[in-house]
Amino acid sequence: MPAHARVSEPAARFVGSQRLAEHLQAVLADLIELHMQGKQAHWNVVGPNFRDLHLQLDEIVNLAREAGDTVAERMRALHATPDGRTATVAGSTSLPAFPPGEQSTKRVVDLMTERLVRAAATVRRVLPDVEAEDPPTANMLQEIITDLEKHAWMLSAENVGV
Repeated sequence: MPAHARVSEPAARFVGSQRLAEHLQAVLADLIELHMQGKQAHWNVVGPNFRDLHLQLDEIVNLAREAGDTVAERMRALHATPDGRTATVAGSTSLPAFPPGEQSTKRVVDLMTERLVRAAATVRRVLPDVEAEDPPTANMLQEIITDLEKHAWMLSAENVGV
């Protein structure tokens, strides 16, 4: 068989470290919690500018759901096992619990802005370690930070001057 026709050996698969998996799990927990709290806010917001905020919350929910799915799938690609069970998420998220019942539009803006900022802070906290181990995963996380912080800014603008 000619040399150029040989089948080359496959490159070794990259397997992320336990620390990388733990960092991604922390991000995943916050994104799942952000998704669920966004729906809670969406269902229970009342007051001035209700419709616009109701729709904006759906955008945040979609961002959190899609970003969470991206993180979980990246974990699987790195041979880690994501854990999205409610008990795991509730026990590990950095987001404070969302209050029950109806919430005013002003309060929802403040509550959800805080949660977006906290979720972005989790990603920022793990980013240096992730960057050192796996730059492609770090790039993914940088995009998530950009999206979370953009939504935090846009949402918080609702209460400027109020």
